[in-house]
Amino acid sequence: MNDTLMRHLRALHRLGPANNDHLSALRVAVSVAVPSLALLFLGRPELIIYAVFGALTGMYGRSEPHQLRLMHQAQAALVLLSGVGVGIFLSVNHLHSWWLVGVEAALAGVGSVFSDRVNLKPNGPFFGILALGACASVPTTVPWFAALLIAAASAAFSLVIGFGGWVRGRTWQPGAVRTATPLLGARKQAAMIHAARYVMAVGAAGAIGVLSGSGHPHWAMAAAAVPLAGADLPSSVHRGLHRIMGTFLGLVLVAVVLLPVPWAPLQAFPGAEAAVLAVLVIVFQFTTELFMTRHYGLAMVSFTPVILLMTQLAAPADPYVLITERAVETVVGAAIGIAVIVLVRRRRRTS
Repeated sequence: MNDTLMRHLRALHRLGPANNDHLSALRVAVSVAVPSLALLFLGRPELIIYAVFGALTGMYGRSEPHQLRLMHQAQAALVLLSGVGVGIFLSVNHLHSWWLVGVEAALAGVGSVFSDRVNLKPNGPFFGILALGACASVPTTVPWFAALLIAAASAAFSLVIGFGGWVRGRTWQPGAVRTATPLLGARKQAAMIHAARYVMAVGAAGAIGVLSGSGHPHWAMAAAAVPLAGADLPSSVHRGLHRIMGTFLGLVLVAVVLLPVPWAPLQAFPGAEAAVLAVLVIVFQFTTELFMTRHYGLAMVSFTPVILLMTQLAAPADPYVLITERAVETVVGAAIGIAVIVLVRRRRRTS
């Protein structure tokens, strides 16, 4: 028992092997930087949130050959743009609170089935429902189609960046497809159970967020989805704990940036606060991808500022409230996700 416990504790801080992470991180950083800086140059930093979620397309298929990466990222773009589109729809029509909870929980289940069917990596609908909640929570200051077009153009640019290295070899394998086993028999049943867990966890976390009066219940819903991407119970618990620890450390960075203290970066560049936040989003997204497959907790240290800083660009809020609610919602969501995993066991997948 003690040996097992110590093994799990060591796994919490173990750094996985490197696998050309800097190349993938650079691709994602460029995918985020170009549309974000373009919007900053045009004087519309509040729209960067849509560009960033489109650019997250570049996080998928990081180690696959270019031909398969293109296919993989196109599938991921569908998930991300669906989340952005639904979030924009909710925002434009002022459908918040319980509407957000119901719609996001339902799409978490649909996204889970799709992710299992096409074998998305990173797996699960996390980034899609994160995009949905974030876009639904900020006011849409341009026509809905313009906001969606920004996300789509950013996703398309990510596809180009991800495929760009093909020009070196220019090899194409006719008929090559990504490995994805059809959802039949026991695998279909496992996928349905997995999707049900997403609906339960995301819905419960969102309900608690709404009932508690939180201004950002979608953060709890996203945090609840994180443990569900684990392959088994220990890895799911590890992801939940990494989410909590990484978020808390990331909030320290957010506090350094946003709190009105003399040594904060924003105080050093009066009048250029939006530019500083935009550049920091790009930098933190690079470090997020650098550690995403090696240590989820370290990746969350950087990803937390990405989400909060671009949210601040889209809809400025009291940083004290922003930081507090993020901390509380993360703990609540991750705890609910872990609880659902323990209560609703998933059968082993069969090929």
